[in-house]
Amino acid sequence: MIIRQFLAWTQHDSATRRAEAATHLARAFLYGGLGAEEAWEAKTALIGLLDDPARQVRMALAQACAACPATPRPLIVALASDHADIAAIVLARSPVLSDADLVDGVAIGCETVRAAIAVRDGLGYAVAGALAELGEVPSLVALAANHEAEVTTGSLLRMVARHGDAAPLREALLARPDLPVEVRQAVTARLAESLAAFAVASGWLTPVRSARASREARERATLAFSVKAEPTDLARLVTHLRRHGELNAGLLLRAILSGRMAFVEAALADLTGLNRNRIAGLMLDASGAGFAALHRRAGLPEALLPAFAGALSAWQEAVRGRSDLSEAALSRRMIERALTACETMPFAEAASIMALLSRYEAEAARDEARLVAKAIGEVAQAEEQSRLDAEVVDAEWRDAKNDARNDVKNQVGMAQITKAPDYADLEATAAKPVPDIAPVPDIGIPIEIDPIAAVLDALPGALLSEFTQARERQRDRDDRPAADDSIPDALVASYRADRERLAA
Repeated sequence: MIIRQFLAWTQHDSATRRAEAATHLARAFLYGGLGAEEAWEAKTALIGLLDDPARQVRMALAQACAACPATPRPLIVALASDHADIAAIVLARSPVLSDADLVDGVAIGCETVRAAIAVRDGLGYAVAGALAELGEVPSLVALAANHEAEVTTGSLLRMVARHGDAAPLREALLARPDLPVEVRQAVTARLAESLAAFAVASGWLTPVRSARASREARERATLAFSVKAEPTDLARLVTHLRRHGELNAGLLLRAILSGRMAFVEAALADLTGLNRNRIAGLMLDASGAGFAALHRRAGLPEALLPAFAGALSAWQEAVRGRSDLSEAALSRRMIERALTACETMPFAEAASIMALLSRYEAEAARDEARLVAKAIGEVAQAEEQSRLDAEVVDAEWRDAKNDARNDVKNQVGMAQITKAPDYADLEATAAKPVPDIAPVPDIGIPIEIDPIAAVLDALPGALLSEFTQARERQRDRDDRPAADDSIPDALVASYRADRERLAA
């Protein structure tokens, strides 16, 4: 009977009443435990509501059925093809839809629909790949922010390649906890390109200088990412760099001068196909024929061999403990050794290499100066903080001393107001010990205080003079012999006779 009433309401002229009827009918069908006949009638009515001309009715139907796994599949598929705001509700939440349905929604939907799909829980690889290939910035940002989504490294790289110039997408990708190192490098490269283009457009740098600055920034970032990377991550990183034409001799030279030997080994292994252990052994003897053969097999310029050998020899000395490398990104000692190795080369061959090494030397000097300035600043800050702490302790000690003196003055003043001066009490107060002030921790010298002197110093001058005179008079009285203050016997006998006479 109730189902038939709901069915009657679905034919009402008011769209609001039809929307309410759709909501109640959907809930009764999904959660009401209807019988077979009533369930069939309710299901038929719900599917019939898909043809309702009012968007409000279909919206209410989508909101009531989206999250329930018992919703009829034809109903959900039809709602997923409705207007974007209606389709987004079921595409974001319905467990009835398969990955094929979601991929189809990505293909034919707008950005509102794609963004709704991108935030689904447990999003699969196929759907994430379709979004990475077809989605625009809003849906890609939603996908990158969905940390539960299964996104392959290839899909992430495709997102960066298509819309890596969008800052919201870069921020969302860098916030992912499991971001592969090659994706991080790709995001950094796109950021460097964007900054270089902005500098050129603003007229701050020429295109050539901007390109050089962008390339050096990418190289520094790439080597920074490789510091804590695992061997497998390093292998993927160098493969990604080689495929994009970024694994060049300049990057390898910077890596050697920075002491990133794990990256150098992985890069040479990728370029030559040799085992990393064998490459590490050849690098130990950079001046030998084995390393020269490795250099040629990797396809590196022959003119760079002396610079590579000189830098590696300086690195070997540092490893053996005969010298120290700088903590900066680039080692000046290794750069100087590479410059020395290139001095014997013909000028035509050595000019560009010497210029590159000179730029590296200037960069290393700036890095070292930055580190030294930071260390000096930290020491100066610590000294200043220590001085401020000492001033605070000294001020607290002075305040405590003044508070002790003020307490004594207040006690003496109250004694004057409440009663006449009792010089014996004042003397007892003066003799009472005053608590010693704790020593200053930083100085370590305790302050000795005479208790009686502290009390006497706190008394007014007139009161102190009167107190002193009273003490002298008291001493004079104490020195005199004690007077006999007993009553004479004759006076006592006369007093007793008078008492007896009066009693009679």
